Amino acid sequence: MASVQHDGDGDNGDGGGTPPHGSNISNGSNGSNGSADGGTGAAPGAAARRDLAVRAAVAQGLISETEPVVALLDVAGIRASAAALRTAFDEVTAPGTAVLHAFAVKAAPLVAVVRLLGEEGIGAEVASPGELALARAAGVRPEHTVLDSPAKTTAELREALALGIAVNADNPQELDRLDALIGSGPVSGPGPVASPLGLRINAQVGGGSIGALSTATATSKFGIALRDEGARAWVVRAFLDRPWLTRLHTHSGSQGVPLERMTEGVRTVYELAEEINAAAGRRQIDTLDIGGGLPVNFGSDEETPTYAAYARLLRETVPGLLDGRYGLVTEFGRSLLAKHGTVLARVEYAKSAGGRPIAVTHAGAQVATRTVYDPASWPLRIAAYDAGGRPRTGPAVAQDIAGPACFAGDLLAENRPVPLLEQGDLVAALDTGAYYFSNHYAYNSLARPGVHGFVTVPGTAGGGVRFATVRAAQTVAEIVTESGGGYADALLPAG
Repeated sequence: MASVQHDGDGDNGDGGGTPPHGSNISNGSNGSNGSADGGTGAAPGAAARRDLAVRAAVAQGLISETEPVVALLDVAGIRASAAALRTAFDEVTAPGTAVLHAFAVKAAPLVAVVRLLGEEGIGAEVASPGELALARAAGVRPEHTVLDSPAKTTAELREALALGIAVNADNPQELDRLDALIGSGPVSGPGPVASPLGLRINAQVGGGSIGALSTATATSKFGIALRDEGARAWVVRAFLDRPWLTRLHTHSGSQGVPLERMTEGVRTVYELAEEINAAAGRRQIDTLDIGGGLPVNFGSDEETPTYAAYARLLRETVPGLLDGRYGLVTEFGRSLLAKHGTVLARVEYAKSAGGRPIAVTHAGAQVATRTVYDPASWPLRIAAYDAGGRPRTGPAVAQDIAGPACFAGDLLAENRPVPLLEQGDLVAALDTGAYYFSNHYAYNSLARPGVHGFVTVPGTAGGGVRFATVRAAQTVAEIVTESGGGYADALLPAG
């Protein structure tokens, strides 16, 4: 099987590209720690690396009274997850199968992260002009990029076609726009376009435990609802009328969706591809984009389910998908990053109310928005450290871990048993590498925290940890500018 490989030459598709600051820390990594299962697996040393990084963050001044919240990314862990993904699909696909693993940039829209994954053979799935710009800045090549979105503008489509980026159309009106952009409407032969073009299908196989992330329900906003009356026949005709339409795309959801439901959605779309190719009398559909969505275990350091388990289930459920007749695209996001990120926050005050201890920290809704507003669906593990960054010991005491935002529900954890926290201690919110510190919520105009990647380097100064800045902490001046500081008089009477 051939996975996409990037050479890291900085090509951003427009003749330039600068390596992100700190990318050289990869050379000091202590390697990947994937499981024997071949999936992302329980990574021996991951927890120990995290503890080393927390202590080093204190020693090196990354977290302090003036920088009371910081985000840390484990480079070795990210590399291990990328390797596990590639290996899992290598083991189930026929030799020579074209496979593009495209990272869902929405999960961690950070240029250096996208660049690191590119070095590990992972492309980019983007869903907005901003995400496309980030992928290009990271040096992801157009042929390793996929554009998905339910609301693409004509300008976005035109740019994608000009660059040769793969596009998955969401609906009939978007197909009409592609017809017009290609220049001939439905055509009798392949159109003059470099971009691989596909159509997103809602297999309508049902949802998971988190409704907001279930994208294959009967009424999901995404794609063509395949089981609606007349929809299947319309899809077949749409392909027969457009020989340049060569892909099918599906994605059944992510967190909370069981693997069996995900594979059911893939099987449904595979069977549709077989039907279309039979009707066309040729292999018109040559690639199936099966989306991503591998759930993440937020309950322990174990990384489960694994990519290997999912790939094996695909082989059992949809064997024809993997026999070499179809190219594959995957779009994993959360599962590549979540376990490798930590939000570290200083305890500003330790108090109590109604007999319950409360640790007031600098990490709340601005970094953990989903957890704060939907804690039942998005619980986070909390680790306690003393002011020096050493794991805090002692009996577990039920306490609230509160954030800095001005509403009562701003809690990372409620009534959570951890060693009793004191003023100046540190709280670590674990498994936050995806959709947490990279997707900021500007409540109370709280600043975006700095993000730092780290590798462990035994025997070196600084606690055996080397850091590199992925994104600098937002300044107060930047907050003012972002909030219209340059237009302070805009609403005053003229003159």
